[in-house]
Amino acid sequence: MERLKSDYAPQGAERPGEYPYTRGVSSEPAPWIMGQYAGFGTPRESNQRFRQLLDAGVTGFSVALDLPTQMGLDSDDPLAAGEVGRVGVAIDSLADIEILMDGIPLERISQVRTTANSIGYIWAALFIALAEKRGVDPGEFGMFIQNDVLKEFVARGTQIFPPTPSLRLSVDVIEHISRHVPRWVSLAMSGYHLRESGADAVQEVAFTFANARAYLDEAVRRGLDVDQVAPTLFTFLAITTDFLPEAAKFRAARRVWARLMRETYAARDPRSEQLRIFAFTAGSTLTAQQPLNNVVRATVEAMAAGLVGVQTMHVSAYDEAVGVPTEAAATLALRTQQVVAFETGITQTCDPLAGSYAVEALTDDLEQRIWTALREIEERGGALTCVEDGWFARRLSDGAYRLQREVETGERVVVGLNRWPADAEPLEVFAIDPALEAEQARSVRRLREGRDAAAVERCLRDLSDAARASENVVHACVAAVKAYATIGEIVQRLRLVHGAWESTATY
Repeated sequence: MERLKSDYAPQGAERPGEYPYTRGVSSEPAPWIMGQYAGFGTPRESNQRFRQLLDAGVTGFSVALDLPTQMGLDSDDPLAAGEVGRVGVAIDSLADIEILMDGIPLERISQVRTTANSIGYIWAALFIALAEKRGVDPGEFGMFIQNDVLKEFVARGTQIFPPTPSLRLSVDVIEHISRHVPRWVSLAMSGYHLRESGADAVQEVAFTFANARAYLDEAVRRGLDVDQVAPTLFTFLAITTDFLPEAAKFRAARRVWARLMRETYAARDPRSEQLRIFAFTAGSTLTAQQPLNNVVRATVEAMAAGLVGVQTMHVSAYDEAVGVPTEAAATLALRTQQVVAFETGITQTCDPLAGSYAVEALTDDLEQRIWTALREIEERGGALTCVEDGWFARRLSDGAYRLQREVETGERVVVGLNRWPADAEPLEVFAIDPALEAEQARSVRRLREGRDAAAVERCLRDLSDAARASENVVHACVAAVKAYATIGEIVQRLRLVHGAWESTATY
C-alpha cells in the first residue's frame, strides 16, 4: 500500500484541526475507536459476548440495555414481563454490573458506551461505584453515557419523568462529570434516533444541537463554565447509504458546532469548539430480505464516516433486521470496520474528500439549512418547548411517513426489497433462551433478600431529599447503588418527587 500524506490541501486552504474544523478536529489522521453495540439476556451471557468482542479487537463497546432497564423497571416487575433481556442486557443493580464487567479490566477499554438516557444518572453511579470497589480511579477509563433524555420524548419513548425534571437529571450527570470525571463523556447529543424516527439530515443535526443548547443553558445557569462542559460532550449521528450527503453532513455539523460555541457561548477552549462524533450505521437501512446485502450497505456507510474522520464508530451486523446479532455476524461487523480502517488507507490522510465540488457544495448548503432550522427552533421557544408541544414529534412523523411512501412507491430504491426481490433465504437467527427472564427475576429477588434493607432505605430517603431540594442527585445515587438499591427502587422514589410523564398522541 502506498503511504499517503496526512493532508493534500493547497496553500491557503482550511487545514484539519483548525477552526471551524470542517475538515476534522485533529491535524493528524488516526483510526477511530472501534466499538460494537452488544448485550442480551442476563449479565453473564453479555459478559461472554463482550469478552469475545475484546478478543476480536474492539477498542470500546456499547452496552445494549433491555427496555425494562432503560425505563427504570426491575426484571421482576409485572410491567417488564416478556421484555427482560430481549433487546439488550437486563441490569437491575450493581451486582449485575459486577457480573457484566467480570474479568474485563476497566483501564483496558478506550470507551464503554450505553443507551442510558432516562437512567443516565444511575448508570453514572453504577460505574463510579464499580470503579471504587475495584480500587480504580474513574478517570483512568473512558465512560460514554448517552444521557440525552430530551430526544427520548420524540424518538425512542423511554422517558420516565416529565421533560423539565428529566432535563435537570441529565444536567446532574453533566455537572458531576464536568467537575469530577472530565475524561468521561457526560452527554452524547443524539441525532441517530431522530434520523431513524423520520428526520432528514438537516433536522438530525439541528434538532440535536437545539437539545444540546437546552442542556448547556441549564449547566451555565448552575454556574458551570461552558469550557468545563463542552469538552465532555460527544455527538451521536447516523450514517445512511446516501454517501456524499452523509459525508457532507458530518463536515457541516462540525462547522456549525464550532461557530455555535464561539459566537453564542463565547467558548475560549478550542476543545469546546471541536465536535467529536460517534457514527453509527443506520439500522433503518438494513433489510430482512436478502440480509447479506446489509454487509455492503454497512461497508458503504462506514466508508462515508471514515473518510471525514469521526472519532468512534459502530457498524451494524447484517442480521440486525431480524434480531440480536449472532456471534459470527457481530464479528463480521467488527471486521468490516477493521478492513475499512486498515486496508484502504483512509486513516492515513485527513478529509480526502475536501475540495470535491460536490462535497464542498453539499457542505455549504447543509450548513445554511441547519442554521435556518436552528433559528426556527429558537423562535418557537427552544428545544424544551418543541418537545412539550409536540412540534419535534410532528416533524419526525411527517418525515417517517414520507420516507415509507418513497419505499412503497419505488421512488427510493431498496435492493432486494422493492427492486430485484428474491425468494427468502435461510438465515441463522440468534435465539435468546426464554428461561433467562425467570432467572434474572429470581436473581433480583435474591438480592433484595440478602442485602441490608435498613441501609438501602436510608440511602433512598437521602436520594429523595436531594431531589426535593433540587440538589445534584449523583452523589446520593452512588451511595444507593453501593447499598445495592435496584434501578427500579431508585426510579420509583424519584417518581414520587417528579411525577410520571403521560404521553399524548401525535398526528
